[in-house]
Amino acid sequence: MLRTAPDTVRGPDVSFISSARMPPDQIPERFIRGAPDLAVEVLSPGSRWPEVEEVLADYFAGGARVVWVVDPRERRVIERYPDRPPGILANDDFLDGGDVVPGFRLGLADLF
Repeated sequence: MLRTAPDTVRGPDVSFISSARMPPDQIPERFIRGAPDLAVEVLSPGSRWPEVEEVLADYFAGGARVVWVVDPRERRVIERYPDRPPGILANDDFLDGGDVVPGFRLGLADLF
């Protein structure tokens, strides 16, 4: 849950929360407060960029460190950070978890 007045609940398609932020013995049964460290949004045919940008703004306001926007139609991933311009990954590029998800690396050729 990102806000409580009014309630705003965002549910990314895939998310990662580090154990430093969410120890296993404190995992809630329903929603966490705030955003995950990594959020992955997969665009659907009906996705509209103004709404996607609103969702991304909510994730970053809630504390997300990176958001990957997967665009299956274009076979690319838009990599968004709160403090730098977007990166567009395609073809032979790799998704890299960096310091958010250490050791994670996935080639877009394997994704698409």
